[in-house]
Amino acid sequence: MVTTAAVSGSEQLINYTAEGGIAWIEMNDPPANTYTYEMMRRMDNAILGARMDGDVHVIILRGAGDKFFSAGANITMLSSVTPEFKYYFCLHANETLNRLEQTPKLVIAALNGHTVGGGLEIALAADIRLARRDAGKIGLPEVALGVLPGTGGTQRLSRLVGKSRAIELIATGRTFSFEEAEEIGLVNQVFARDTFLEEVIEYARQFLPPIKAAHAVGHIKRAVQSGLEMSFGEGLALERELQQHLFQSEDAHEGLAAYVEKRTPTFRAK
Repeated sequence: MVTTAAVSGSEQLINYTAEGGIAWIEMNDPPANTYTYEMMRRMDNAILGARMDGDVHVIILRGAGDKFFSAGANITMLSSVTPEFKYYFCLHANETLNRLEQTPKLVIAALNGHTVGGGLEIALAADIRLARRDAGKIGLPEVALGVLPGTGGTQRLSRLVGKSRAIELIATGRTFSFEEAEEIGLVNQVFARDTFLEEVIEYARQFLPPIKAAHAVGHIKRAVQSGLEMSFGEGLALERELQQHLFQSEDAHEGLAAYVEKRTPTFRAK
């Protein structure tokens, strides 16, 4: 099944394509792929589309072009609206990224260029971040504008790299290389510049049927994402509940049978 849509009106702000089990959500507002309320609204629609598509098992986010993943919120827009609208804009963006984070499908952020400010906050809502070598800088420089990362940046970064390091990075506003980001656990892997797209696709395919049980991957994501916000005992209870659901799935029967029969399983995401 192939689905392609420009999730837009007169301007093509979000490109959405679904093929071969992978949905691509591309931010398209050159040169820096900054986002407005309208782009975030269309991204929300694309996330919902991918979530509800039974043929999609992995979602990949990227920026159009090769210079920026995203430079974050459109500062010109923010500077021209009321404080009330700024608050509403941040609230809506947070809701969109929460939806992305809670979608029970693996989400990969393909950092093909500079990933700063709100652009990094989008990437932080993904499960895995893959970066293109020597393609740009990463960081949360909002302090230079007299504000903080208000789209989940303070919360997600601290959970990812630890409280002290997160405070240092956000308070200094320093931007740094993808290689350094990999060293501190902010980026999972850095791929070669010239073969970045091909390597991202190859990486994503390992999570697709028939190689991987996609429902199990989705339940793993839910157990980790939701469990970290619960007490340890509540997290264990959630884990048991999700495991019980998987035990009743066709893929679990296939996986166990293949192990006993000493063959490679063929998963069907059922």
